[in-house]
Parts: sequence; structure tokens; C-alpha cells
Amino acid sequence: IMSFLLSNLALGTIITAASYHWFFAWIGLELNTLAIIPILSKQHHPRATEAATKYFIIQATASSIIIFSSMLNAWYTGTWDITHLTTYPATISLTLALLMKLGLTPLHFWLPEVMQGTNMFSALIITTWQKFPPMSLLFLTMNNTPTTILFLMA
Repeated sequence: IMSFLLSNLALGTIITAASYHWFFAWIGLELNTLAIIPILSKQHHPRATEAATKYFIIQATASSIIIFSSMLNAWYTGTWDITHLTTYPATISLTLALLMKLGLTPLHFWLPEVMQGTNMFSALIITTWQKFPPMSLLFLTMNNTPTTILFLMA
């Protein structure tokens, strides 16, 4: 089962990084989230269950903001292409959602609490592998991302 979950993590990352359509990028992000939840709650401990629940709520919120911003962008531009992110509200909401998924500074309060409830292997996956798909989306939308927000987050 663990090898199946880890292969789903890899598949979700590949789908997100290789997609140029917002829906497929969102599918890859959701596949990553759904694959990591059983890994986080593998220990039968209340803290592990709490960490998995917090992780799911934060990631689901960020994913819903991502799909909302992509729909908003598609409404204005008529295209679902990731590289054609041109509307300012969609760009801001997408950037904030990706920063929430990454756990960067003003949106990082969930990360230490989730890390405390997991074991070392799960924490390693959360802090490394789970950051690849949002980072790939940031790189794909780099030309339209507001640099002042990114500088403040860095």
C-alpha cells in the first residue's frame, strides 16, 4: 500500500508539473493531497489524525482557491492555459493559494502544527516532495506573478 501511495505522489507531481491546462494541474494537486493523507494518519495516534485533518483542510482550501482563480481567469480570457494568466484578481488569488500550499510566511501557521503530529518520514515528504507541484505552478506563471508579493514572502 505504501508503494502505491508513494507512486501516486509521484504521479500527482508529474501531472502538475507537465500540465499546461489548469484543470489537469488541479487534478495533480488533488492527487498529491489525497495520497499524502493516509501516509500522515498511518500512526494510530490522535495527534497524527489531527495533523492529517489540518493538512487536508488547508490543502483543500488552497485547491479551491486555485480552481476559483483559474475559472476567473478563464472567464475573462476564454482560455484555460496556465501561461495565459493575465487578469489581476486571478493572479493575486492564485499566488496566495500557492503560497498557502507551500506554507510560506503569512500563511505558514499550519505547517509547524502538522509537522508536530507526524513522524520523520511524513514530515520529510511534506517539507520536500509536497512543495514541488506548487513550485512548478509558480514557475509556470512566473511572468505574470506580482513580484512584490513574492519578494515579501521570500
